[in-house]
Amino acid sequence: MLIDITLKITPKMVTDAQGNEKKALVGHLATHFDVMNKEFPLEYTKRRAIVFDVSDVGDRDIDIDDIVISKVEQNMFVAFYTGFIEKEGYGGKEYFTGHPQLSDKLIDALLDKGVSIIGVDCAGVRRGKEHTPKDQYCADQGVFIIENLCNLQKVIESGGTCLINTYPMNYADMTGLPCRVVAEV
Repeated sequence: MLIDITLKITPKMVTDAQGNEKKALVGHLATHFDVMNKEFPLEYTKRRAIVFDVSDVGDRDIDIDDIVISKVEQNMFVAFYTGFIEKEGYGGKEYFTGHPQLSDKLIDALLDKGVSIIGVDCAGVRRGKEHTPKDQYCADQGVFIIENLCNLQKVIESGGTCLINTYPMNYADMTGLPCRVVAEV
């Protein structure tokens, strides 16, 4: 079974996002990754994946103790279902400024495991001034952050592990690349 975990955009979502986030243009709109100064390797297009349900984490960062880190393997696509995109909806001010975030300790643990991609169903792994530096930190270690995923709960309901296919647009000199992301369960 194939599950599209790419956010489908509408004209209203484009207007809302551009009114609340200055970077929500072609490269940073909806499901995308911040390419930073790197190029997405073609071997990353198909990865073994795991989706962790962290939707019960409240008013704190999502931390290493909230997942089973031993399930994470090298070269995986690791995604986090927070439920935020369904609860808040994409494009509003709160979506970009109040989303859940991963702790630095968790991000470092994922990097130590040698993952390829970290995916989230919100606007980033960190908020505000920490967003771009953390994306660069991960990219410098060969790891891309995919933002604004959806339908992750369907993957969890199917067992939480799958293959994920990621196909970014072949743009040059962009800071963000929109992509289509499909889970194969």
